Amino acid sequence: MNEPIPVIRDTDHGTARLLPDVDRDRAWLLTVDGSPQSYVDLDEPEHLEFEYVRRLGHVVDRAAAPGAPLDAVHLGGGALTLPRYVAATRPGSRQDVAEADRGLAELVGEHLPLPDGADVTVHGADARAWIEKAPEGSADLLIADVFGGSRVPAHLTSVEYARAAGRVLRGDGVYAANLADGAPFGFLRSQLANFAAVFEDIALIAEPAVLRGRRFGNAVLLASHAPLDIPPLVRLCAADVFPARVEHGAALTRFVGGAKTVRDSEAVASPEPPDGAFGVG
Repeated sequence: MNEPIPVIRDTDHGTARLLPDVDRDRAWLLTVDGSPQSYVDLDEPEHLEFEYVRRLGHVVDRAAAPGAPLDAVHLGGGALTLPRYVAATRPGSRQDVAEADRGLAELVGEHLPLPDGADVTVHGADARAWIEKAPEGSADLLIADVFGGSRVPAHLTSVEYARAAGRVLRGDGVYAANLADGAPFGFLRSQLANFAAVFEDIALIAEPAVLRGRRFGNAVLLASHAPLDIPPLVRLCAADVFPARVEHGAALTRFVGGAKTVRDSEAVASPEPPDGAFGVG
């Protein structure tokens, strides 16, 4: 059998590389301009390699009764790691993916095919433009993992964007977003303020070292119009190989402090990560 070889292609928004994992058959790492975007094991879609993706996986696991299908929307496609996970763990789910980089979507579709029976529709569209046109109250779960290179684009960081996301979700639906920041957390606090202004309940999942300001890193923001079921998430995140903390309620209010909502007219992209924060050697 021939060994898999890397695939390199210039896409709409950068240079994408599909790199085979020498330790796992039919497993691939996707990078764009050197930044890791996705990891996929075609034979084991339930395997989630990145720590922050495992935390999003915990959110998927708690979004409904075990195995129950979901109507899910994914903003940012990458290699479709989480759509594959949802399809494997919740058969019968209907999923829409908004991926602005059509060349990247074509590359993934060509080399990393979805499993048979997965009801996943990939739309070559900007994330915000897509949700602003999506039917109201049409999703149980909305996951945002959108990075232009290594930064969240500015038009996805405003309170108007938070309202658009809130409109798409059903009453008990859950929004989850992968963000990245470091001390003093001006960006992350503003994002929490945006979603607190739109949703009834919010939470934050991150490693203790990130929350203490010791390093730049990922944080998962959660929001819902209904109360979030926090205790199971606390247990799941604490049991990971790299444990994470779930901030909620008064502790999260203290973290947000006096941060204000950010409107479209003043929105900026998330901060540039320090050199090497997310790079692949």
